[in-house]
Amino acid sequence: MSDISFFDQVNQSFDRAMAFTKHEPALLHQIRACSSVYRMTFPIRRDDGSIQVIEAFRAEHSRHKLPTKGGFRYDLGVTEDEVMALAALMTYKCAIVNVPFGGAKGGVKINRREYSDSELERITRRYTHELAEKNFIGPGVDVPAPDFGTGEREMAWVADTFQALAKDKLDSLGCVTGKPVAQGGVRGRAEATGRGVYFGIREACNVPEDMRALGLPQGITGKRVVVQGLGNVGYHAARFLQEDGAVVVGVAEWNSAVHAPDGLDVVALKTYQNEHGTLEGFPGTRALDDTRDALELECDILLPAALENQVHDGNRDRIHAKIIAEAANGPLTADASEALTSQGVLILPDTYLNAGGVVVSYFEWVKNLAHVRFGRLQKRWESQANYGLLSTVQEMTGQTFPAEVKKAFLRGPDEIDLVNSGLEETMSTAYHELRKKKNQHGMPDLRSAAFAVAVDKIVASYLDLGIFP
Repeated sequence: MSDISFFDQVNQSFDRAMAFTKHEPALLHQIRACSSVYRMTFPIRRDDGSIQVIEAFRAEHSRHKLPTKGGFRYDLGVTEDEVMALAALMTYKCAIVNVPFGGAKGGVKINRREYSDSELERITRRYTHELAEKNFIGPGVDVPAPDFGTGEREMAWVADTFQALAKDKLDSLGCVTGKPVAQGGVRGRAEATGRGVYFGIREACNVPEDMRALGLPQGITGKRVVVQGLGNVGYHAARFLQEDGAVVVGVAEWNSAVHAPDGLDVVALKTYQNEHGTLEGFPGTRALDDTRDALELECDILLPAALENQVHDGNRDRIHAKIIAEAANGPLTADASEALTSQGVLILPDTYLNAGGVVVSYFEWVKNLAHVRFGRLQKRWESQANYGLLSTVQEMTGQTFPAEVKKAFLRGPDEIDLVNSGLEETMSTAYHELRKKKNQHGMPDLRSAAFAVAVDKIVASYLDLGIFP
């Protein structure tokens, strides 16, 4: 494990990348610093009538654009340093994918498995109230989202609580993203981060010269994948990769891990986990004695989708993957990332790869402020335009198309079609921007390129504001 803090590791990667830029040092110092951190304690009443004091945090790393944006998590490992680091990563992530937010992150220091649903609701609502009291939440101020240990339900509680407190009710739903669709959410948000991870891996694997350098064929098909963390992100990323022809040979969760050299069915494995609470015993697999051993399995793509610092100096020499896709935030320590890069491993950095969630959160935020569902204005018009085009083609060629082809062609785009299309375009464009930056400036890895691209855009924002003329 690394001896330096998570936030210092982020800044270590930042400093490494800045050696390839020529920006004013004072401005770089401003960008790398965390703007503000709110540490809070508050009491909640447990179901048995006892009182417990809860510790929680919210960090806003950069306000060069507003609102700031970032999830909040429920985890016993939450610290001030962690939320600062994750907020910093959000700043750079938003810049990389051209989402107009600053970076933020929050956390509540609990093990959610030890609390009932009613207790979790009280914690979530009180946390929201504390944020509102200090002006750390609002559609134009700071917009939370789901993270480790939280989901749609918690975001609905946040929205409901904030709406009760907000003076401006009209846009108050935009105070949080990742909500259920019925409460103002957007279709496709639940799987957005995992789908974005898939798009990023696909783009990398479709570059012939980069795959040749790794001794791998072009494309996803046939590549062996190991996934650490079968939560929302890991599951959806693995599912989309599998649907595109990848072979998932290993999966690890917090309490179990399994290995299947010939591949396993991720959807069936998830169903098994939901029914049994473990991966162990899934047909056709071998259980691993230590869940961390999954990281060291033979594979082409290692996909850590759990927590930070999973690959470090203590295990980096036992990693066999040729591509490491950082679906989680900070799963590789800075030193491990640098060492593996020097060994020829292609690392797809978290600041880019897991940005799908914030991209679609941006779409949800826009939808909430616009008060109109995506696709509502153009769906019927596009369907009718397609009908006219199809009729013209049939008249000119005399060809009659099968009913299923007509149905697919004539259907106008639904909200989820537009969301997924926007996500794919964003992730594809961003990957090639990073790769171009890396190659043009002789950078050692895509992580340095990602930081450099992000800082270039943040500096431009500061200069546009006239802060550093």
